[in-house]
Amino acid sequence: MKLLTRYNRATIAITTIIMLVAGIAYYFTITTILSKQVDKALEVEEHEVHDFVLLNRKLPQVFRTNHQTILFAPANSPGKRKFVDTVYRDIKDDELEPARALYTFVKVEDKYYRVIVVQSKVENEDLIKVIFMITLGLIAGLLVALFFLNRVILSSLWKPFYKVLGQLKSFNLAENSSIQNVHSNIDEFRELDTAVNLMADRVKDDYFALKSFTENASHELMTPISVINSKLDTFVQTGEFSDQQSKLLNDIYSSVSKLTRLNKSLLLLAKIENRLIADKQDLNLKILIEELLNQLDDLVAGRQLVVEARLYDKPIKASLLLMEVLISNLISNAIRHNKPGGFISIELNHLKLKVSNSGVAGKLNMQDMFRRFQKSASSDGIGLGLTISKQICDTYGFNFEYVFLNEVHHFIVTFAP
Repeated sequence: MKLLTRYNRATIAITTIIMLVAGIAYYFTITTILSKQVDKALEVEEHEVHDFVLLNRKLPQVFRTNHQTILFAPANSPGKRKFVDTVYRDIKDDELEPARALYTFVKVEDKYYRVIVVQSKVENEDLIKVIFMITLGLIAGLLVALFFLNRVILSSLWKPFYKVLGQLKSFNLAENSSIQNVHSNIDEFRELDTAVNLMADRVKDDYFALKSFTENASHELMTPISVINSKLDTFVQTGEFSDQQSKLLNDIYSSVSKLTRLNKSLLLLAKIENRLIADKQDLNLKILIEELLNQLDDLVAGRQLVVEARLYDKPIKASLLLMEVLISNLISNAIRHNKPGGFISIELNHLKLKVSNSGVAGKLNMQDMFRRFQKSASSDGIGLGLTISKQICDTYGFNFEYVFLNEVHHFIVTFAP
């Protein structure tokens, strides 16, 4: 959930609770005030009755209107004067309405009378309803205004943050991308922008230093590796060797061969990342795949693999070296990581190249498979094949993905439109 949404929800919820509590308090306050006003009106009528009795020494006539009634009843003694809530029957509509009554007593000559003054509160109730509806409308309007104002204001305030975040998401060391300064009047966002730029500069410096070291080291290793290979060839031709010596020489050859492949792969990766392989020519991937399959016939037959190829012409303008490396890596991996008697399926059309194979291992880890030197414990590779393939696809804008379905590994290259 976005911070903006979470803040908006919290603000609306808290405001709603506060408004409800304030509305309830407001309702009871208005009700109390209006009741006191009715009580004062009742007291006025009470005073008028007492004044009339003092002046005329008799009770006034019973008074009855549509909203007020004054009644008299004989009493044995004066009782307690009190205000009560009661109901009043509307004469016109013959309906019971909420009302307020004052019970008081008056003495005429030597007799006591109970005076009941009743006044309808229907007008007050109508007024309270109007006030309540107006208040409810104001609260609803305030909440709607608060919701949209929060979205507008917070979206504007957080704009620098999302700009920095967007640059971080698109930041790519291999493409030598940079993070632009984002101007803001908010101190926290200025500090964030400064910290992100400093971090990006440090990461780029470290990355290019490491890449330069790898490239230089690979170049420097070429000569001693070539010398070792040459000396080994010369040494092998000097005479016969015992079984133990032959085994040692075979191990040395294997290690030197692996070191040579590693060095070439690192050099190739450095060239691809630095865009040093810029040559392009018209190629047909179908022809390249057929030539490679012919070269791998013996290897495929040795592992008793069944190869099914559905190939259509796919003209493309790219580097011959990189396309050969891409195709070779995919098909070689399908052979190397297959099980004896397994199968390989190769599909090529104008949209994509798909290499599928059976295998002993289960689903590969998507997070690690494109990282350098990531390989299974049983693999005799150097762990750079898929990294180089991914880098080649990125160079030409191809999409490279891996799918594991029904115990079959699928490596899919979708060509750029």
